[in-house]
Amino acid sequence: MFDPVPATRPSGGLAVRCTRALLSPWSRFSLLVAVLLAAAVTMLLFEPQRLLASGWPPQLTGSAAAMLFGLAYGVCTVAFVPRPLLNLAAGALFGTQAGLAAALAGTVLGAGVSFLLGRVLGQDALRTLLRGKYLKAADGLLSRHGFRSMLALRLFPGVPFAAANYCAATSRMGYPPFLLATGLGSIPNTAAYVIAGSSASSPTSPVFLAAMGFIVLSGAGAALVAWRRRHRLAGTETARPEAGGAA
Repeated sequence: MFDPVPATRPSGGLAVRCTRALLSPWSRFSLLVAVLLAAAVTMLLFEPQRLLASGWPPQLTGSAAAMLFGLAYGVCTVAFVPRPLLNLAAGALFGTQAGLAAALAGTVLGAGVSFLLGRVLGQDALRTLLRGKYLKAADGLLSRHGFRSMLALRLFPGVPFAAANYCAATSRMGYPPFLLATGLGSIPNTAAYVIAGSSASSPTSPVFLAAMGFIVLSGAGAALVAWRRRHRLAGTETARPEAGGAA
């Protein structure tokens, strides 16, 4: 006459509710924030900029050292270490060719890790925040024209690297186009910084001046394009209500 089943139901229901709460979008987003904060604090304590002052350990040389640097480069970009600093270090430590290869490998690695973290832990929660017109426009461009839009973002250094990674992860952009656009679009600016780092000992040399000139011109071009896009987008948004009212 005694039924033991009802006694087990509350615990099962509690376990299901706890699991759903832990796997909810905002719980996963909180985990993402915690991971990124921990990584950023670790990098601040580690001070990777010491690499420029003290140099690479002398026992690490050749391709193995470049590969290790590329791995460290990727981890540092996830922790919001500025890529220009890392690119300069790559050129100063390994020269133009090996430094560029290590920097590009680290760029793609860091972007891929950030994209996965954002897609798995933050996409569901962050998409609920896409209410601003600029955020909606960026989401639409990356979702519909992912490769082309990401290639443009990488070619023009106006958008921070981490912001582009997590913005792409929030959109519906695919993983392979994201990595391909990142690798191709990062070549010019990365090469300029690596060349500047490798020739920093001769700041009056034509190679160093050409690299710095490219960095300045690309930054100015990115600012100009961003300013024109912003005003064009604002004009489009203000024209839509008028068109709707006229209709």
